[in-house]
Amino acid sequence: MTQAWLLFQLAGCAVLIARAGYVLSRSADALADTYGWGRGWVGLALLATVTSLPELASGLSAVAIVGAPNLAIGNSLGACVVNLLFLVVVDALQRDQPMYREASATHLLSAGFGVVMLGFVAMSLLTGTRAPIVLHIGIYSPILLALYLLALKSVHGHECEAMAARAATPNPASAAQTRREWRRFALAALVVLAAGAWLPEVADDLANAMGLSRSFVGTVLMAVVTTLPEMAVTLGALRVGALDMAIGNLLGSNLFNVMILALDDAFYVRGPLLADAAPVHAGTAVSALVMTGLVIIGLVMRPQGRPLRVLSWVSVALVATYAVNAALVYLGGT
Repeated sequence: MTQAWLLFQLAGCAVLIARAGYVLSRSADALADTYGWGRGWVGLALLATVTSLPELASGLSAVAIVGAPNLAIGNSLGACVVNLLFLVVVDALQRDQPMYREASATHLLSAGFGVVMLGFVAMSLLTGTRAPIVLHIGIYSPILLALYLLALKSVHGHECEAMAARAATPNPASAAQTRREWRRFALAALVVLAAGAWLPEVADDLANAMGLSRSFVGTVLMAVVTTLPEMAVTLGALRVGALDMAIGNLLGSNLFNVMILALDDAFYVRGPLLADAAPVHAGTAVSALVMTGLVIIGLVMRPQGRPLRVLSWVSVALVATYAVNAALVYLGGT
């Protein structure tokens, strides 16, 4: 296959995913009004799960069909750093003041769980073949799954308490309208899943055609495409004034992306997935840790100034960390 045809297929995936992501954001916002769900919870649980379907489909396809563990790991971890980088765009679009001034404190809980889960991944990558094994699965996989479920429960409980304190009430819609929104939501989710399953084969062929490492393609190129739903949903949420839904979607997607590594591990029958990972992925995990830490600092300090007039200093640091990680993966990827 020619590079032009492969790039055309990649662009096709991007268009499908971006359009479906926009539909997801509109339907999720309508459903949140109907059921009285908190915007942060909708972003974390409902939207983050669906918008991360490309990473799930791509990861499972990469390990089970293509046999490319570095592509799957790079995609999941790379999607984390891309999501965190996209918070820079959210910050830039908040014209009056940095987004950290208006964001809910609930996001601290999501980011904290992200740090813990990424820490387990980084330790497992550094341990390699010395990590304990259950059948062909690394011991980190059930831990990541348990942490993800605990994060969902904890954030939901925190938001319920906050909503009760505000005495928030739902805005019920007609049964027909609710069913129509669920159908739109489900159809858009299927489009996202189908495009995500198509992506790994295209990305792998493109890596071979361009002479790029699978680690670089997974961490940078494929991660950007599979995070297009998150980007589309985030922009859609900002258009309707739902900042917390936008931030919750990005941070929640990171939790789901890390949990995907546990599912990929179950389908990778050669042994523990992270034991076969290239060393460069440990750097990506650490970069995601650093970027999540910067977000936590921003949510606690809530900076007011914008050193570059458009971005807060937290966003500047996020961009710098991402650039360093991309360079390291390009130079050291396999």
